[in-house]
Amino acid sequence: MKRLAMVLLTWHVLAGAVAFAAEMAWEEIGRGETDIRTVAVHPANPRIIFMGSKHGVFKSEDAGRNWRNVLSVRGQNRRVNFLLLNAADPNSIYAATGQGLFYSGNSGRSWKRVFKGGDYLESDCTCVAVSAGSIYLGTQKGLFVSNDKGRSWVKAMGKVGNSRIFAASYSTAGSVFAASSDGVYKIEKGQDSWERVFVAQLSENGNDSEDDSNDSEQEGYSFDISYISCSPDDLNSLYLATSRGVYVSRNRGKEWSHFSEYGLLSRIVRFILASGKSLYAATERGIFEYRDERWYELSFGLTTDEVRFLAADNQGTLYAACDRGLFIGKIDKTAGYKYQGRLTVYSDGEPAIGEVQKAAIKYAEVSPEKISFWRKQAAAKAILPKLSAGVGRDTGDLWHWEGGSTTKAYDDVLIKGRDALDWDVSLSWDLSELIWNPDQTSIDVRSKLMVQLRQDVLDEVTKLYFERIRVKMELDNLSIEDRKRRFEKELKLQELTAQLDGLTGGYFSSQIKGKD
Repeated sequence: MKRLAMVLLTWHVLAGAVAFAAEMAWEEIGRGETDIRTVAVHPANPRIIFMGSKHGVFKSEDAGRNWRNVLSVRGQNRRVNFLLLNAADPNSIYAATGQGLFYSGNSGRSWKRVFKGGDYLESDCTCVAVSAGSIYLGTQKGLFVSNDKGRSWVKAMGKVGNSRIFAASYSTAGSVFAASSDGVYKIEKGQDSWERVFVAQLSENGNDSEDDSNDSEQEGYSFDISYISCSPDDLNSLYLATSRGVYVSRNRGKEWSHFSEYGLLSRIVRFILASGKSLYAATERGIFEYRDERWYELSFGLTTDEVRFLAADNQGTLYAACDRGLFIGKIDKTAGYKYQGRLTVYSDGEPAIGEVQKAAIKYAEVSPEKISFWRKQAAAKAILPKLSAGVGRDTGDLWHWEGGSTTKAYDDVLIKGRDALDWDVSLSWDLSELIWNPDQTSIDVRSKLMVQLRQDVLDEVTKLYFERIRVKMELDNLSIEDRKRRFEKELKLQELTAQLDGLTGGYFSSQIKGKD
């Protein structure tokens, strides 16, 4: 019954998950504007949207139907890299551009440049974060801080002041994090110095020049960091997008661990967004959402090559700034029912989940019958006698005969006694073992270990089995023209098939071929 309930629950979750991915409808709302780098949505009014491109900042007040250019940047590098709406004052907006930092206090009607670097690298601003009256500005040549609303700026001390900054994020707990080319730095409220909490590049011997706390998995690796995002619902959690997947910290950067990659088609993560209780990732293979302990692709039907930025409004709408424009994605949460009848279509012609589970248990030799057989053997042990045999050797003592004379024979000579051999055979029964056998204790221990191992095998097989069905559904939803994604899904399908074969000793593929 427990196994049946688990299978039914998996079918139910799978049906909803597939509908979720397949029914994410994408619409291009940038009205022809391409090379979109960033997007910001008003926290209270999702009809107000700002987007930044290589031509400046554009604003829409009708959910993307119409746009007007509110900031045109002059100079050779006019690209808008990052937009920030101040949560404390939504009328305040910052635009980090290739020509410095611009600020508007009236929702984009007028702008003022509040930062211009000393050279072109310092002028190329990449990100901005606002915390308790302080502004943290990331550039291609270090991090700058202003404590007087942008009137004056100070370059941060240490490595963070000379590293290329990719992203900055503010936690409502009072911490500010800066993701740079050589790691992640943190500064707490009221502190003056930055602490590096994540090392991006290590030396050849696997150690950094400084004594930084970092995850042991990072030894000998180099990380390309793309973005960092603080969770708005968990003050202690933050997520890091890297070229080796997503990393997470549950204690504000003190310790890091590698986040699950299950369902993620690529480890190269370009962007990470923690929005409400949702977690989104943009990779080189598309957009994914993490829930139910796995990643689900959301980018079916999204006609773009590169996703650069993600944002979400207060109504669950997802915004994607891409090379081919600005897209919004909405989910039809009522569409899950129409997929439940189609599940049997994708499993038709293949062995049922119960058959695959039995094959895996047999191959791993963890069947419950094995324990029952051990117990029967232990009970039969009391009926059989114990056979014992022994051999003894009796050697006479050695003695010294002293006659008091030196002329008699055998005086002062050691005389050895005779050897005597004896043997015996005996049979014995311990009928008390019919009631309790000491071997039962050992069997009980092994039984618990085997139950856990069997459950692990069943969980893995069940997960792979239904994941394979989900990939077949996703493959069916792709258009013929989308050759790149079709190839990736077909490759994933072969990978899952190989994993099932490995757990069942080739049973899965043999059954498919037998039913073709």
